[in-house]
Amino acid sequence: MPPFDVPEGDPFGPHNLPYGVFSIPGERERTVGVRLGDHALDAGAAARALGSPYADLLARPTLNPLLAAGRTAWSDVRRALTAWVTVPAHRETLAPLLRPLSSVTLHLPFEVADYVDFYASENHARNVGRIFRPDAADSLTPNWKHLPIGYHGRAGTVVVSGTDVIRPSGQRRSPADPAPVFGPSVRLDIEAEVGFVVGTPSEPGRPVPLRDWREHVFGLCLLNDWSARDIQAWEYVPLGPFLGKSFATSVAAWITPLDALEDARTAPPERTHPLLPYLDDTDTEPSGYDLRISVAVNGHVVSEPPFSTMYWTAAQQLAHLTVNGASLRTGDLYGSGTVSGPAERERGSLLELTWNGRDPLELPDGKRTFLEDGDVVTLSAWAPGPDGTRVGLGEVTGRVIPA
Repeated sequence: MPPFDVPEGDPFGPHNLPYGVFSIPGERERTVGVRLGDHALDAGAAARALGSPYADLLARPTLNPLLAAGRTAWSDVRRALTAWVTVPAHRETLAPLLRPLSSVTLHLPFEVADYVDFYASENHARNVGRIFRPDAADSLTPNWKHLPIGYHGRAGTVVVSGTDVIRPSGQRRSPADPAPVFGPSVRLDIEAEVGFVVGTPSEPGRPVPLRDWREHVFGLCLLNDWSARDIQAWEYVPLGPFLGKSFATSVAAWITPLDALEDARTAPPERTHPLLPYLDDTDTEPSGYDLRISVAVNGHVVSEPPFSTMYWTAAQQLAHLTVNGASLRTGDLYGSGTVSGPAERERGSLLELTWNGRDPLELPDGKRTFLEDGDVVTLSAWAPGPDGTRVGLGEVTGRVIPA
């Protein structure tokens, strides 16, 4: 089938057009690509061939120049791309610039500046509270309904989908151990998340209000924040996650622009506690997203977390991230935190799915409490699109290899 003739119902049709960066095997040069069906369009070469004023932004080895250009440029480029792949007059020019995905190498699509991970799912937070504080009067911490809890992660270990994940080593101590021991993690876990990619920077000392978040955030992608639960449990009191989280965070090779997800916008769950003014989204446009996520281990789907249930939105997270005067940089990435729904098969981590190892998962290749060497985890997702279509999100996959 010709690359322009995307099958009806394809979640990567002209209504989607996510951005990535690819190279041709055997060549070192990288370029911005746009996905159409099972092909990648060389966006820089297309822009040059069609005389686009944005050719210089697209003929780069990373998305960062386009991210930094701001919302007007993002909208202009998206309109142009949509016309290029749908107007028949352009087919002869663009056909040689569309390459099968099977023939290219995908790379980390942007240079990550800073990385922040949040804790925005009430279902996940309550599950974790019930697991580790079963006798507490409230499974949530006292601050949870008042602010989006987060921690500053490690940007240098954000990797693109398909990158192997080396089992981390560190200190751990079980209740039966008289002293801590060192070695590979024996409780390696995943966290099914959504990452938001910042384009337009902000000035130090200037918080970003809720109404402005789409002026700064370019798009989103699936994200797997791998977690070594045993290392984390020993180290995180009192300062929070460190080595148990910093060894790897996997992101999709394709960034879906927010403009492709207009039909997926939805209101967040009803607020149960009054919010301070900078977080109060009562009178703002809905900034939740109806994303349907699937989590598979070795090809077997174990969970389908719904992103629409997230209590804290990306807009609120960005407002909180900057309210103290912290500035944004192009390429900042912030994760939603584990996405978990109210049902058992909607939990976004093995910690919850197995209830901290008590209830092993039954997989075709054996039982699992936490990940074993050789296991492959894949996150995929789609969202409602225009006229009944689906907008596909680039998948995130990673294979665990021994330390």
